[in-house]
Amino acid sequence: MARGKLRIYLGAAPGVGKTYAMLSEAHRRIERGTDCVVAFVEHHKRPRTEVMLHGLEEIPRRELEYRDAVFTEMDVDAVLARHPQVALVDELAHTNVPGSRNTKRWQDVEELLAAGIDVISTVNIQHLESLGDVVESITGVRQRETVPDEVVRRADQIELVDMSPPALRRRMAHGNIYKPDKVDAALSNYFRPGNLTALRELALLWVADRVDEYLTEYRSEHRVSKIWGSRERIVVGLTGGPEGRTLIRRAARLAEKGAGGEVLAVYIARSDGLTSASPKELAVQRTLVEDLGGTFHHVVGEDIPVALLDFARGVNATQIVLGVSRRKSWQYMFGPGVGAMVARDSGPDLDVHLITHDEVGKGRGLPMARGARLGRARVIWGWLAGVVGPGLLTLLLTVGPDAGLANDMLLFLTLTVAAALLGGLYPALASAVLGSALLNWFFAPPVHTLTIADPKNIVAITVFIGVAVSVASVVDLAARRTHQAARLRAESEILSYLAGSVLRGETSLEALLERVRETFGMESAALLERTSDVDPWTCAGSVGPRPAQCPEDADVDMPVGDHTALALSGRVLPASDRRVLAAFAAQAVVVLDRQRLQQEADRAKELAEGNRIRTALLAAVSHDLRTPLAGIKMSVTSLRSDDVEWSEEDQAELLAAIEEGADRLDHLVGNLLDMSRLQTGTVTPLIREIDLDEVVPMAMGGIPDPESTVVLDVSESLPMVATDKGLLERVVANVVENAVKYSPAGESVLVSASALGDRVEVRVVDRGPGVPDEAKDRIFAPFQRYGDAPRGNGVGLGLAVARGFAEAMGGTLTAEDTPGGGLTMVLTLRAGRSSTELPQPVPARTARPEHPVQTERQTP
Repeated sequence: MARGKLRIYLGAAPGVGKTYAMLSEAHRRIERGTDCVVAFVEHHKRPRTEVMLHGLEEIPRRELEYRDAVFTEMDVDAVLARHPQVALVDELAHTNVPGSRNTKRWQDVEELLAAGIDVISTVNIQHLESLGDVVESITGVRQRETVPDEVVRRADQIELVDMSPPALRRRMAHGNIYKPDKVDAALSNYFRPGNLTALRELALLWVADRVDEYLTEYRSEHRVSKIWGSRERIVVGLTGGPEGRTLIRRAARLAEKGAGGEVLAVYIARSDGLTSASPKELAVQRTLVEDLGGTFHHVVGEDIPVALLDFARGVNATQIVLGVSRRKSWQYMFGPGVGAMVARDSGPDLDVHLITHDEVGKGRGLPMARGARLGRARVIWGWLAGVVGPGLLTLLLTVGPDAGLANDMLLFLTLTVAAALLGGLYPALASAVLGSALLNWFFAPPVHTLTIADPKNIVAITVFIGVAVSVASVVDLAARRTHQAARLRAESEILSYLAGSVLRGETSLEALLERVRETFGMESAALLERTSDVDPWTCAGSVGPRPAQCPEDADVDMPVGDHTALALSGRVLPASDRRVLAAFAAQAVVVLDRQRLQQEADRAKELAEGNRIRTALLAAVSHDLRTPLAGIKMSVTSLRSDDVEWSEEDQAELLAAIEEGADRLDHLVGNLLDMSRLQTGTVTPLIREIDLDEVVPMAMGGIPDPESTVVLDVSESLPMVATDKGLLERVVANVVENAVKYSPAGESVLVSASALGDRVEVRVVDRGPGVPDEAKDRIFAPFQRYGDAPRGNGVGLGLAVARGFAEAMGGTLTAEDTPGGGLTMVLTLRAGRSSTELPQPVPARTARPEHPVQTERQTP
């Protein structure tokens, strides 16, 4: 069955009209005859959205009971049984009620897509998992409900539902988003113009990045080489000189002028021996461009201007930033320079900026060398000098005065040396043969015959040919050796970068494969492996479109061992490139092995941590559980004994001991269960707005004689807090019991609360011995007791559980000194919506909120 298609309406904030747009699309599809149903749509009592549901078939929701309340969720089985063409599923990032088929709604959507049902859904930009920290820094609110970015990226269509901040605030003020009693608080907090503008920009940039990915894929598939200037993408050409920093900063300023501008710094390792870059300076420039939000690229190119333009067109760049040449005036006789050639060949679709800097005209720092390999132009000039030159020289010597055979031979020898210097061996040989023949015919007596009368002239012509061939051979050998040296230097630069990436800890296989693809100018790169010679190949990692699935399908394959190969697609590489490719392939296998070893190490670390926890647990409970069990066993045995007749007072005392031991066991086991849930991450709070003056007194139920040991100062005028009532009660009970345990006799523990901005603080103050500063963070570690606290008072989990529950509710629990001596525990909670805008509450699993537990002050 073909997989269904996913369409997502993405918005910057609640109320921009995502659900309305989704329902409008549903009505349009129904008018076209499409079988479309509402699987789950939440209208939040917004009249305009609710009206759009009329005329649409709705799948009945599934009712779930959780913590004495009834919630409704999408009935996945009913939707699958109905199997419509299109299903509408609102709020993709929603967390389902415990007991549902899946934990998250996007997992429900994946089931519908796998069944061949098209899905239309909605999500806000703040719910994308990778943007959680950014959104929190903008709004001050941490989003608990998130959806993995990859789920949204895989959508077949992403449509941005946009609205300007003033328009959205007007919609809010008109009561079209929230109830009237919530409007003022929302407008002054979450829906501030600055927040909405930042979220809108975030949404626009995220969608622009996705569009850019689609555009790159389309250009690759259709082999589009012409630049499409859909966004400003600036390429900075680096030479490894000190002027690179100026160029990078200038490019960053250019990118800031255009929305979504991007900077790509590229260093092309030259294979013609003309320049040499400083690895230290390149490392500094790499760090600088990455700090400015750009990317650094390292490419090998035979011809610098051509390689630079190919790279710019390959990344769909719109501008190239180059520095004015550092060459001195006399050095321009060797050519116009990279900047001039790039500007000449860039065409109308690329703007080239030549930036002045402090190094202009100071020289390259190294002498100019001739080409490492004889270029095409030099070879042509060599053949002209070797073939046409002797004829022209003969014409000049015949029409002019007689210079003598010796001088004629020197002139022809000079021409042969020039042909050797320009074109190498073969033009020089042609010049020597043709020149010797012309000398014999026109200048060696008797002229106009191929015979030589004077034996001395035979020796002279022979020496002439020998010198010409020797010079040509030396020039050709020097050119080949220079080319080999330059090639080896380019390879050493690449290998040096490869070694540097290892030292820097860049162990991502995809990053290394992308570097291979970019360095050799390939379309795709893949690392293939198989377990034996008869098993099929599998892809361990790949980059680029349409990577090869087996070595036979690739244009270039580099085997590594018996069952691993690096496969490249795009073009056939020359044999000289395979040596560097072999180094990349070997490094790719090392990176793959390292990743797998790291995964094994992580799993081993998890097992070791589990063993450590179990060992500590056994050591901690060996006595703490045995003591109450022994007391219960002794009391029960005494009551059942027929040898002693117990009085009512004695029986009551023994029953009280049994009850006390059972309570201690219940508290210990409760703490152990809570810590196990915290360790496995299964504690998810049910956030509701509650009053502190309702919860804090209830937390005192497990404290002996709370009227004389605890003083409450919790005002009824405090703002409500957004928290889980059961978890908050556990936190307060643990902290207060801990404080009571260490308070001196006759000293009461003070529990006070106060409002501070969008936060509410609960402070538990005791006058006990206190805790040193270096131990204040470690007292929250599990299985720890403070000082010489006697065994039998707990397993050292009380404060660890309290902090874990506090952080699960979005709060904090810290310790600080009490003025005058003692310890103060500070519990910070978020204020309710009357003070700040909060996301929709989500019911979730909590852990044993019914009874407070016995706790211990802890330290290593």
